[in-house]
Amino acid sequence: MKKIAIAAATALAVTAGLAQADDRPVTVKAVGTWGSLTNYQKHEGPFWNDHIAEASDGMILGDIKPQTDLGLKGFEIMRLVKAGVFDFAFGVSGYVSSEDPIFEGADLSSVIQDIDTARKVSDAWFPILEEPFERIYNAKLLMLYPFPSQTLWCNGEVNGIADLKDKKIRVYSTTLGDFVEGVGGTSVTIPFAEVIPALEKGVADCGITGTMSAYKAKWYQVATHAYTLRVGWGISFGAMNLDKWNSMSADQQALLQKELADLTDRMWAETATEDEIAISCITGGDCDVGEKGGMTLVEPTEADLKARDTVANDVVLARWAERCGEECAATWNESVGKILGLTATAK
Repeated sequence: MKKIAIAAATALAVTAGLAQADDRPVTVKAVGTWGSLTNYQKHEGPFWNDHIAEASDGMILGDIKPQTDLGLKGFEIMRLVKAGVFDFAFGVSGYVSSEDPIFEGADLSSVIQDIDTARKVSDAWFPILEEPFERIYNAKLLMLYPFPSQTLWCNGEVNGIADLKDKKIRVYSTTLGDFVEGVGGTSVTIPFAEVIPALEKGVADCGITGTMSAYKAKWYQVATHAYTLRVGWGISFGAMNLDKWNSMSADQQALLQKELADLTDRMWAETATEDEIAISCITGGDCDVGEKGGMTLVEPTEADLKARDTVANDVVLARWAERCGEECAATWNESVGKILGLTATAK
């Protein structure tokens, strides 16, 4: 009986110790996207530096800096999360697509034309992405969110899709490169922070980025024509190092997931408002958020839209299906494809 009592007391002591460990505050070292852009300024930064500590009564503490303050370009962020340099990262899905084309599945260039559909596609592809995030990066995927519409900003006259032929166009993902090559251009991969000098020096004739991203980064200081042909959404992710995630208590995990889900909703809602504001500001229209640019606004014609759709089906989808493989394409067709009414088939 004495041995049983000692064993029981020992078990209770261990359990109590684990409970104390579970109740200890956890600090999450995070890295964000671009410090000058809306997503970081209004959402990523405030969430980790202020909101999560308040929402968790101090049980989850955050410390985040944007990649721009850290001298990072974005392509290396998930490798740093895997190595434990950061516990959590916000990043652009296209920046990790070189590791596995499956990461492009929620944002294949030019196939999604409205933000409500983009949200449905992201929600459908989220569970498909959980396994590759864990396998490749030892990370838990916790959110998918958008940047504004990805369009074209050119230093030189562009009046329609035909004028993109032979242009050197900055991209940040393989799928955007497929679109550029599908319209007869040459894709050039350039980090966001290096686009302005690239446009100035002629390394690139045009660049693809989000509407508000182009405005906030002042691309209008070097680019002349804003061609608002939508070719993507800049779908991005929030992911945590899996060892860090597993070190948190069940209550901490549940609370963090809830708060990140709420953050995701806020980011989608914010992005839905940004296209109109950014395009007005960057082309010299009404602008309540900063100085006006003077770019020439070029809106796509019906012929441009039809040409874009042809490229989306015949080039973008076909090339991606070839890269991702038969099983991957079949999974996409059964999930995202049904939402869009499209089929990805390798040719």
